[in-house]
Amino acid sequence: MSIVTKPITLHLNGKTVGPVPVPEGIMMVDFLHEYLNLTGSRLGCGQGVCHACVVILDKPDGSSEEVRSCITGAHYFEGKKVRTVEGIGQKNEKGELAGMSAIQQKFLEHFSFQCGYCTPGFVNAATVLLERLKREPVARADVERTISSALENHICRCTGYVRYFEAVKDVVLGTPGLVKEGA
Repeated sequence: MSIVTKPITLHLNGKTVGPVPVPEGIMMVDFLHEYLNLTGSRLGCGQGVCHACVVILDKPDGSSEEVRSCITGAHYFEGKKVRTVEGIGQKNEKGELAGMSAIQQKFLEHFSFQCGYCTPGFVNAATVLLERLKREPVARADVERTISSALENHICRCTGYVRYFEAVKDVVLGTPGLVKEGA
């Protein structure tokens, strides 16, 4: 019996990857870990419930969304733009990692995590939220509800929810343009 492979090419963290021949049906998290050595997206539940595995899918219209990589096949991402937690940090003019993103920095400042296993999922969720708020600012009265909605599907077994929430709120309220003025 032989394993049937199929090539995949995608735009990952700002660079084109592929074509790479991988087994048909391989999940994205396994492709990232085993073929690209990108282990930031965590395999938690393996059923798409905990969201530790989420990656960011950048859509052609400029919006982005979280996609659970433990239940989504790698070939779903063929030709698409994807970011993992490894691609979230600030880059210099050469495209090299130069520092943490605002959300990563606030997670550290707020001691948001204990074991850190769920952190990549929370980082990606918060990143998608911040990008959405840049396009569609929210009224100050809706900030807490908006953050709760963005993070509610993510599971933290160490119960870091309050600290994750406070870190995201700190970034949202401290970043000009994410909250509607006078609202």
